[in-house]
Amino acid sequence: MSSNPPSVDFNTNRNRLIKDKLAKYSITAGGTLVLVALLLIFFYLLYVVQPIFASAQVEVRNQFTLPANQEYIAGGMEEQGEIAYLFTPTGELSYYQIKGEKFGDKLKNFAVEFDAPVTSFARTAPHQGMYAYGLENGAIKVVEPKFEVGFANDKRTINPSIAYPIGEDEIVIDDEGASIRQFAFSYDVEDSRLGVLAVTGDKRLLFSMLSAEENMFSGEMEWSSEVTEIPVEGKIDELLISPDFSRAFVRVANKVYIYNTRDIEDITQIQVLAANQENANLVKMQLLSGANSLMLVNDNGEISQWFEINSEQGRKFAKIRAFASNDSNISGLYSEFYRRTFFSTNTQGELSLYYTTSESELWSGKVSDAGIDFFSISPRSNAALMLSGNKLIVIDIENEHPEVSWSALWQEVWYEGYPEPAYIWQSTSASDDFESKLSLVPISFGTIKAAMYAMLFAVPIALSAAIYTAYFMSPELRRFVKPTVEIMEALPTVILGFLAGLWLAPLIESHLPAIMLILLLTPVAILLTAFFWQNLPESIRHRIPDGSHAVLLIPVVLLAGYIAFALSPAVELWVFDGDVRRYITNELGIDFDQRNSLVVGIAMGFAVIPTIFSIAEDAVFSVPKHLSNGSLALGATQWQTLVRVVLLTASPGIFSAVMMGLGRAVGETMIVLMATGNTPIMDWSIFQGMRTLAANIAVEMPESEVGSTHYRILFLAAFVLFIFTFVFNTIAEFVRQRLREKYSSL
Repeated sequence: MSSNPPSVDFNTNRNRLIKDKLAKYSITAGGTLVLVALLLIFFYLLYVVQPIFASAQVEVRNQFTLPANQEYIAGGMEEQGEIAYLFTPTGELSYYQIKGEKFGDKLKNFAVEFDAPVTSFARTAPHQGMYAYGLENGAIKVVEPKFEVGFANDKRTINPSIAYPIGEDEIVIDDEGASIRQFAFSYDVEDSRLGVLAVTGDKRLLFSMLSAEENMFSGEMEWSSEVTEIPVEGKIDELLISPDFSRAFVRVANKVYIYNTRDIEDITQIQVLAANQENANLVKMQLLSGANSLMLVNDNGEISQWFEINSEQGRKFAKIRAFASNDSNISGLYSEFYRRTFFSTNTQGELSLYYTTSESELWSGKVSDAGIDFFSISPRSNAALMLSGNKLIVIDIENEHPEVSWSALWQEVWYEGYPEPAYIWQSTSASDDFESKLSLVPISFGTIKAAMYAMLFAVPIALSAAIYTAYFMSPELRRFVKPTVEIMEALPTVILGFLAGLWLAPLIESHLPAIMLILLLTPVAILLTAFFWQNLPESIRHRIPDGSHAVLLIPVVLLAGYIAFALSPAVELWVFDGDVRRYITNELGIDFDQRNSLVVGIAMGFAVIPTIFSIAEDAVFSVPKHLSNGSLALGATQWQTLVRVVLLTASPGIFSAVMMGLGRAVGETMIVLMATGNTPIMDWSIFQGMRTLAANIAVEMPESEVGSTHYRILFLAAFVLFIFTFVFNTIAEFVRQRLREKYSSL
């Protein structure tokens, strides 16, 4: 034993200490930056999403007093909310400034000339913006407030005027010359057609359709009309006509008669609604934007929505939902131009704001000291005009996202035209009357469905390959196989999606029996090969080195695939009567999409396999050899050692591999985007496609308007995807830690 103590290299220890500290601080800083980045993403998503859950706000902008000796029957405002117009019963159209320092100033006044006294007044649907006077001589005259926007001297100017859309001449509705006591009308600008539903002084109900044709000699528009009398018993209280002239609504006390007026020569009564509640009476009816829904008001305060649904007797109007306002003084019901938002006013000066499909009362409050005589919303739905007594009140409305609610996002909603409540994602349409349907359930379901089919394909293959490679395969073969599988991960998913959509999907559709046969023949062929190999003489079996037997299965698997494709036509003819797709659709009643879950499962599973394989293989291979050698030394077989020692020890790593693969499958975009029909349906069928959260964002974000409801909902979808991933990773880490603690003693 030496008496001299071992020398200490202080320089080496100091360098190691410095390196350790640098590594420690670098790793800590990196981890902190990752957490900060995640928090920034989290709060930015919340920042963009938060406005869709903001409450509606209504504030009185200003008001002014109108001349006391003048009566007004209707009004409105232009798109910018700066100029208002008012109609009088005698045909005067006045314009007023309703914004800025000149608030309340009268700008212009026009007088409409008539050949007979005025007996009635009506307006079209809000988005058409036309008004008409009914006359004592059985004619009507249509007028339209117009606003010409100019930019003289780099300053925007709005010049109000008056227009006569169908000419300055009056249009005769009743050839017998009876006065027009009540009427509703609509004007189709594109086809130059005017539909009028009118009650005459002698109590006849007339439906008149006028069409304009251009005179080939003079170039002037000449109107021709057809008139049909509709028999109705009782005193008519209200009339409505849809903008496309297909439906006419006549309210007589508590009954609403609905007519099909699409063909004026064959007008038929399609339904009579006894729509009043028990111990209550109908007091108002109004069409919502799009004219698909009829809103009815009872004098007990209930407001109900009715629209057509399929029934055994054909399409019939049915009561879909009701809003119990408990307001028995409702005096008017008004709808927005394009959204399913509507307003109710009462005789106490109170205003309420509702949205139909979210079944929400968005705002309610008092806006005037007296009753509200009429109400008109602006085209942009951010302001409104009210006449209360002789005061004209302008209110500002902040209601950007009325269609968003918890029920609209996550519960079944009954939309117009649908037979029953459903989860629907349909964000856009070519029609202005379209109502966005923004349920996140179908696309969340699609995300889970795509991930499930991908994992069903990937997990058995990846884990089996990893276990065999790490535990049974020879080192020489492993050095070739493992990098080869891992390099598959570098393959761009857009390439996989491209191949899946353009090559694999048509291949599976045309050779579906072959795919089914592969699933049956491949395991059978492998088992038969193993049985045959086991019974060969040892002299032959020993020629193959241990751990290299998997190579023998390559031709077996290829041969099984070839046989499956070779037998496919015969199987299709024998079992499926020559057309497997028709058999699935007609005989089994299952819809078949070419780009379906089977295609996505294979393609996305192929992308996920390298991730699961690499992590699981490392976990199995890292099991200390003394554990497996000890087990073998105690007499356990290789399988017993694998199942009871190696896999238990490697279980944290194997579980992490599966969860990493699941996380990647949930967030995968390009493969799902290109290999499915991107249809947001809720069906577990393997022969139908889906739409996922990630694919939905990729498809629709470029076409969404910044700041719109659609735009913010897409960010909400990204937030949901973020939460999905966060939850999966948290569960994975929690389970992994528990498994590590449990089996660390082995």
